[in-house]
Amino acid sequence: MNVIIDSDPGIDDAVALSVILNNPAFHVKLITTVAGNVTVDKTTKNALRLVEFFNMQTPVATGASQPLIKAFEDAARIHGESGMEGYIFPAIQSSPIKQTAAEAWHNVLVQSDEKVTLVLTGSYTNFALWFRQYPQDLAKIDRVLAMGGSICGGNMTSAAEFNVFTDPDAAKILLSARLPITMVGLDVTLKAMVNQDWIHHIGAMNRSGKMLAALISHYNDIHAEGWPIHDANTIGYLCHPEFYQTKDVWVDIVTEGPAIGETVVDIRAAYHQGRTNATVLTDIDAARFRDWLQDQIAKMP
Repeated sequence: MNVIIDSDPGIDDAVALSVILNNPAFHVKLITTVAGNVTVDKTTKNALRLVEFFNMQTPVATGASQPLIKAFEDAARIHGESGMEGYIFPAIQSSPIKQTAAEAWHNVLVQSDEKVTLVLTGSYTNFALWFRQYPQDLAKIDRVLAMGGSICGGNMTSAAEFNVFTDPDAAKILLSARLPITMVGLDVTLKAMVNQDWIHHIGAMNRSGKMLAALISHYNDIHAEGWPIHDANTIGYLCHPEFYQTKDVWVDIVTEGPAIGETVVDIRAAYHQGRTNATVLTDIDAARFRDWLQDQIAKMP
């Protein structure tokens, strides 16, 4: 499967990137970065660190440094000042390519003989900028996996999940694009917790497990049951959709006011005359997800 992954690493993004880079089912043609968990210069450095850690040649392009309209608010309090605290990576030896994220998406898509899957694990600003500039590329997109949103409740505010809150206007553009979109939201990611025993186990597996265990141990998104690895669920769904329950729905985005960033999901199909614009993940077999993720890490270098 040909993939472009757009990310804001970020600790859970680091897990998702590590899995997709090392899974032979995926050909990651491009990684692009966006401001989110930390500023875009830091998310870009973190993407380069992971590519180099795994001795990959995957190109990295720097994306948007701020949302389309809304003021930028990071999540350094959750991921640390660098965005990936807890593990000391070697000095970066490579650089991002010269194209912007939108330009790099366009170049990959026009040169691809097959359709490409988009995996969005940060805010959707790069998607919006690309869509505005290159709408003719839509035909090259197979589908979009977007980590973000929820049916009920948020983790940034009481209403809004962080990725959508970061750039709600971009989220609105994504959902208007008439692409097959799967929303991987808090309804499943907050059920897919890993605990201290799980972290200890992967840390003893191999060098990759040690790195990821160190990152997760410094992840301040901690709950009574453990740590949610939000972004890895995008890859989990691509590999094992049977782990998840889904519903086709209409999703609207609140772009102003106290509920800014809320995903208003018409779960009862009450207001849109049967029309839908997204598939929303509604439940997960968390134990199978954890076992799969552990197995993916065991297979890493």
